[in-house]
Amino acid sequence: MLDIRYIRENANAVQENARRKNYDVDIAKLLKLDDQRRELSQRADELRERRNANAAKMKGGKPEASLIEEGKAIKIELAELEESLGLLEEDVLKLQKAVPNMASDDVPVGATEDENVVAKVVGEPTAFSFTPKNHWEIATDRDWIDKERAAKVAGSRFAYIKGDLVKLQMAIVQFVMNELSDSATLEKIAKGAGLEGISLKPFTPILPPLMIRTELFDAMDRLEPRDDRYKLELDELWLQGSAEHVMGSMHANEILTEDQLPLRYLGYATSFRREAGTYGKDMEGILRMHQFDKLEMESFTTGEDGLKEHLLMVAIQEYLLASLGLPYRVIQKCTADIGKPNARGIDMEAWLPGQDQYRETHTADYMTDYQARRLQTRVRRESGDLELIHTNDATAFALGRAMIAIIENGQQEDGTVVVPEVLRPYLGGKEAL
Repeated sequence: MLDIRYIRENANAVQENARRKNYDVDIAKLLKLDDQRRELSQRADELRERRNANAAKMKGGKPEASLIEEGKAIKIELAELEESLGLLEEDVLKLQKAVPNMASDDVPVGATEDENVVAKVVGEPTAFSFTPKNHWEIATDRDWIDKERAAKVAGSRFAYIKGDLVKLQMAIVQFVMNELSDSATLEKIAKGAGLEGISLKPFTPILPPLMIRTELFDAMDRLEPRDDRYKLELDELWLQGSAEHVMGSMHANEILTEDQLPLRYLGYATSFRREAGTYGKDMEGILRMHQFDKLEMESFTTGEDGLKEHLLMVAIQEYLLASLGLPYRVIQKCTADIGKPNARGIDMEAWLPGQDQYRETHTADYMTDYQARRLQTRVRRESGDLELIHTNDATAFALGRAMIAIIENGQQEDGTVVVPEVLRPYLGGKEAL
């Protein structure tokens, strides 16, 4: 969340930013309640001082009746005041949490996702001498996907992934793990993106928990919309919707040292989303599922390195898509689409010839210190100062969507699929599936 002092000093800008992000918040009401909170807090401090002074006078013998009565009166008044203060602090925090992060200056202003900006187009749509098929037609014919039996077992939007498609997924995972844990690869990516002076520290692969406690999910500001999440009611746990939910919260209430940063994690997790509100949309194939596997990047940096880290993650996403030989475009998301905790957001969309359109495969989010403020993840600088860290998260690959793009772009007229060259060593040298 935003610092209340920042909100107070930039009230008009914060209100306008919320409007541009389509969040209905009342900054004037928040600041009025905070004024009341500060006034009650000051009165409570004064009463505590009086209570301490009264207690000091009663030491060393039998106290006078007037002191005893005064002590009782202070105790009652302080208890009532602290109760009111507690309720007021809850109201202030609720309103403060509702205020979205400030969008970066270069984020396009737009009222809907239709006003996102195509920043770059890489490669030409794949051309065929035959009419290309959708991935589900090819995968069903090859017995790679079985949604009918999955629906019998778990309901709609689930699938059994089988045979060579499983091997392809594992090949993608191994490829990405090897590439992002190699400093030489990061150096090549950074140089290609013109990122000077950025750390080349590799990513640490992680298999994270698949569940997260309510308070940490909420502190990450990724719990909402709740109707898109799966909850284990008896345990007050939620199934995470993406690995960054459980990686971004792993250093909650910790103080990191400056020489530890950047911390970079590459998490592989099975994730879960209800996909509420999408009934009837993308029902065929494995584009929009309740359960899906993802490789996700998460990083923690100092404030001055946060934006460069975001740009590095975007460059990594481009590198990975280009490595698979996929045509894609880069989308700069507008204010209405970047999300509440985000200061900046970039999407990647791969060309899917079977659907004759670009579809989202990646997203990169820069949150500045918005998440760290509630998580209380801080860094002790070499100067000794304590500062909130900055967080970034970005998709390395959503495995289902990556395989869709490979199948549709690599399809052959006989139903086989050409394997991207970089993945062949992980598939025993196979050139086609």
